[in-house]
Amino acid sequence: MGLEIVVKDIQEGARAEVSRIKAEGDAKASEIINEAKEIQKKMLGDSLAKAEEDLQNLHQQVISSANLEVKRITLNKRKDLLDKVYIQTVEKIKSMPASKKEELLKYILNKHEASGARVYSSKDSEDIVKKLTSLSYAGNIDSIGGVVLENEDGTVRLDFTYDSILKNVYERSLKQISDLLYG
Repeated sequence: MGLEIVVKDIQEGARAEVSRIKAEGDAKASEIINEAKEIQKKMLGDSLAKAEEDLQNLHQQVISSANLEVKRITLNKRKDLLDKVYIQTVEKIKSMPASKKEELLKYILNKHEASGARVYSSKDSEDIVKKLTSLSYAGNIDSIGGVVLENEDGTVRLDFTYDSILKNVYERSLKQISDLLYG
């Protein structure tokens, strides 16, 4: 019987050792699983935070891009409108009654005639200009009206064409016109 008791003690000792090792293994496995779950939660939280941050950045980029596009479209529309006003003004000048054209040419020539020796004008204004001035008529220029005065040796030209006057006024007044039209 002594041998059976020794075998039984060895077996019980081995079973106890197996139970202890199994319990340690289960505890270690549980600890590893819990750590993995914590790491997974942290990674998921980090990924979610990164995704939210990326989404916020993308949202801001889209808004900024849309605002720039709206400003670009608005500025283009304003420019188009100002260009239309300019074109309408040119058309109004072209369609002025002859008496008004003569009155304006007379004013320009009386004020600036002393600055020149020769005068140029559009073909349409040639007869009126010749009638209104004693300056030598030098020829026609491509313009909607007005005159160009030139000194004797041709080194100085004074441009009093309506095209030039309108362009200068338009450029100087562009900001004021824009403010009036768009507040």
